[in-house]
Amino acid sequence: MPSTSTHKSTLQYLGLGLFAIALLVFTGMLGLDHYNFTPADLTAPFATDDAARQDIAAMHQRALTTAGERTGLFENTYGTTFAAEKALKETFYLARTLVDQELQANGLPEGKQQWEVELPEWQFKSQRTGWIQGAADGPVTNNPWLFFFLTIGLGALGGILYVLPKFAAQPGIKNDHIFHSQLTKGLDLGWRAFFLTVTILGVLGYGFWYMDDKFFWPAVTALIAIVIIGLVLFAQQSWKQEARDAGPEGISGYLGIFTGVYFIGFYLLLYWASHHIVAWIQMVSPVSEALYQFFSGEDEGGAASQWFLYGLMYTLIILVMGVRMIAKYRHNKYQIFRTISVMFFQTAFAFMIPEILVALNKPWYDFKNIWPLDYDFFFGWQLDQFQSAGALGLFMLFWGIALIILGVPLMVHFLGKRWYCSWVCGCGGLAETMGDPWRQLSDKSLRAWKFERWIIHGVLVAAIVMTGLTLYTYFGGASEVLGIQTGGIQKWYGFLIGAGFAGVVGTGFYPLMGNRVWCRFGCPLAAYLGLVQRFQSRFRITTNGGQCISCGNCSTYCEMGIDVRHYAQRGQDIVRASCVGCGVCAAVCPRGVLRLENAPEDISQRAVAERVIHIDAEKGISLMN
Repeated sequence: MPSTSTHKSTLQYLGLGLFAIALLVFTGMLGLDHYNFTPADLTAPFATDDAARQDIAAMHQRALTTAGERTGLFENTYGTTFAAEKALKETFYLARTLVDQELQANGLPEGKQQWEVELPEWQFKSQRTGWIQGAADGPVTNNPWLFFFLTIGLGALGGILYVLPKFAAQPGIKNDHIFHSQLTKGLDLGWRAFFLTVTILGVLGYGFWYMDDKFFWPAVTALIAIVIIGLVLFAQQSWKQEARDAGPEGISGYLGIFTGVYFIGFYLLLYWASHHIVAWIQMVSPVSEALYQFFSGEDEGGAASQWFLYGLMYTLIILVMGVRMIAKYRHNKYQIFRTISVMFFQTAFAFMIPEILVALNKPWYDFKNIWPLDYDFFFGWQLDQFQSAGALGLFMLFWGIALIILGVPLMVHFLGKRWYCSWVCGCGGLAETMGDPWRQLSDKSLRAWKFERWIIHGVLVAAIVMTGLTLYTYFGGASEVLGIQTGGIQKWYGFLIGAGFAGVVGTGFYPLMGNRVWCRFGCPLAAYLGLVQRFQSRFRITTNGGQCISCGNCSTYCEMGIDVRHYAQRGQDIVRASCVGCGVCAAVCPRGVLRLENAPEDISQRAVAERVIHIDAEKGISLMN
């Protein structure tokens, strides 16, 4: 029986070993520190310079200190973040009770309402990460640089060592047993459906708690999901249509499953339980502080948050895996260009420039992010930040609006949506670099395409409605429209789409359903770009049907689920709203059948079979005009 694995050099085995060590340390370090709370740390977030609120702040601080003394919070040492969170929660809710008792005994301060003086529940959720981070002590907190090099440093080195030998291999694309590898073979249809269903139900269930036990938006989402499933499976008669099956027997892709579960777990912690990853945050804090202090000129400040951790890891992964992309597709200049492009835009525009802006006391802003992907661009707090930042803030505002109204239509008209999705976007950059090993797992079935159309355009409509309500209430001074609280829909959209779909499912499902799940099914900006591309763009992939040998490489490697071979066999230009113009189909074609072109204005005819030679089962071979 032939081997189902590819030969690896000694350097590659060394790289894998270093990466495995880094991953083990990265995971295990979460349990190394312990936590000791002090009254000063507990009450610090409630200090204020506002004279009108100092009495209320003092009352909150007294209640927290008293509650901490009664629960023994300041006397005990907690060995895990779970124990620390439990003790904090007990203390906080006792403090709430003490505040309520004081208000009942003394009455409300003159001119104040109940909600202005009570100890709000949201304070616990927003402060617990900072409390636990401030209380941390132990190996990670005391040696952050050591753990930085043992995890991120060692992992990046291992990745580079694994990639370097690929430059010595013969250029060109080989399948390299991608459907036999335990990491890249994917799941059969049943197991994919199981993981997707469990994840969706889990996110909706958690959303009920996230929305403060309000079931309205989780129920609306569940109803819409049921309607879409009914339309696709029954109204459009897709129930019995073939769905793509990667083909492994049972749960045989165990490494892929482990990787997917690890990704999903990482995003769950990052978005909704950052108090459990304070060790990771402490590890990167020296890097954050160094950047902040260098650009601000201050001697202190700039402690990391979970978002700095994420941004740093995101950027380093794209850089390391970008080197892998260049090695793999180095026979194709277009692939080298777009890989370097996403590496540059992620490093400069998505990571460094926003950090510099914060250090200069300006609003955090990613100049390459565009509404509706940047869904909070028109939120009230964001608009206020732009206005308060002076000339630069106004430039940010007008730049963002100009990209929406002028930049997207013009650029897509001339270059297709690839100018953003393949050259600029960070989501696309991560999918193309870290996600490239799983690009062949994208579902090519007609059923998947029908789901894709309904879901992605549904998300676009939701973003438009939310933004419309947001602007109406912002300029009108109201908090709701037709009984709908604008804050509620903003919070739910951010939870479900911004975190659950884009992060947990969008990235966590790389090893389970392919690397462009978010871009294909959920990104509202991709939907906007795709509509312009479908009807107004000069970009297309041209084909020469007479040269096609039906090898299927193009369809296998298409991450957007397009059956490229279907078009190539018929000599048809490929004009699909979902095509991101990555060009990998052309890079893996052994016959040069596919070309990426910005064609003359023949939009109305571009989907017609118009290449030089056309092969038809009934008419035989004919020369096309």
